[in-house]
Amino acid sequence: MMKKAASLFLLAAGLAGGISAQEKEHPKGVRELDHVFVIVMENHGYQQVIGNPNEPYLNSLIASGKVNLATNYFAIGHPSLTNYLEIVGGSNFGVRSDNDPGWHNKSCTPNLVSGTVNADNFGNNKPANITLDTGNVCPIAGTGMDALTEAVDNWNEVTPPTFNFLANIDGTKSVSAGHTAGISIADQLVRAGLSWKSYQENLPLSGADGVNYSNGTVSNLDFDSKGNGNSSSTAGVTASGVVKAYAAKHNPFVYFQSVQEGWGHNNSLRNVVGFDGSRGLYADLATGDVPSLAFIAPSQCDDQHGRGNGDAFCAFDFGLPPSDLTSGTTAGLNPGLMLQGDVTIERLVKSIKASPAWRDGHNAIVIVWDENDYSGLAANAPFPRKNQNNVVLTVETNRDATGVTSNNYYNSFSLLKSLEAGFGLPCLNHACDPGVAVMSDLFGSH
Repeated sequence: MMKKAASLFLLAAGLAGGISAQEKEHPKGVRELDHVFVIVMENHGYQQVIGNPNEPYLNSLIASGKVNLATNYFAIGHPSLTNYLEIVGGSNFGVRSDNDPGWHNKSCTPNLVSGTVNADNFGNNKPANITLDTGNVCPIAGTGMDALTEAVDNWNEVTPPTFNFLANIDGTKSVSAGHTAGISIADQLVRAGLSWKSYQENLPLSGADGVNYSNGTVSNLDFDSKGNGNSSSTAGVTASGVVKAYAAKHNPFVYFQSVQEGWGHNNSLRNVVGFDGSRGLYADLATGDVPSLAFIAPSQCDDQHGRGNGDAFCAFDFGLPPSDLTSGTTAGLNPGLMLQGDVTIERLVKSIKASPAWRDGHNAIVIVWDENDYSGLAANAPFPRKNQNNVVLTVETNRDATGVTSNNYYNSFSLLKSLEAGFGLPCLNHACDPGVAVMSDLFGSH
């Protein structure tokens, strides 16, 4: 018992050293925040959302000046999981895939430690200097180097002839691999005596542990490795018939070893809940008992991602020939999917504003898209497109003036740095990079 305790002490000491090594100054420029609600939507670029008639609620908020709008905000890269990790951790941690978590795997080496990149190689153009890992994502921990984000990706998440080139950020900027601590803002908040929750729509009532996908009733745990039902509720059912409404790839916190293993007080898988239930989003809003950071991810039917086996309001965008997804405009989009997402935003925003938590202290609602839909190709690609990885971000606070339109350049690291400034936390990983600006004009400065 003493030996185990000593080992845990040494592990904790090592983690503390690693954490401080990758955190720098406390960013300034945002007044103290008590609660921030971050709503993350999916896979649509700025030009596909702004002015879209099937996005009436959000556009009405913008047009009436009830929210602040960033017109020059960019996601870092592709695919979804990478962007979610960058929003909450300021790094891709060596993960450039949507692969499932390697649940409680203690025998693997985290990608940022090993130097391998968890990614796909659809184009068979992987650079020779990249060592590839295509399996489940080893729980993120430790310190090391994350993966380079090149300006134009022609090998990862690329399926010719559909996506021949993908523009990361704006098709011009790249992010060099950097020294990285395997933690997120969740670890920072708990260490500072603050709190967080990840609210995930259609998460099963049993919780997040081991769950890669779920329709809210059944999950991957109810099917065997061949996709056949292995429980009484899935007898005679195959996994292909389940709408994967909840997806772990949109729940970045479950990829961190600290959360999977519950290393810290109030920093475990218990922090991941659904929208419903006694500890869920709507119950917390009703009582006003909300965390400092509420990370809110609607289902893949409600966040505008879509599913191939969903109904007309959940189906993927229709796309346009010649085999590229869309033109970077509203053409080719599924109007039902866009409307479903907009109604979801309205439901969430109105529920937040009806909560007693919204009226107390200084609070903010952030609505942001994780990335565009791959339509933002680089200028030298076979089918040039405008828009690239420019996505919508809005901020509304309960104490400051709204209606600000900012053309300042911001990205996912700027969002993290702004949250850290509001919560009095040090900047983390690439949020500390030169040129990463705090969104003072959107959140309200001191």
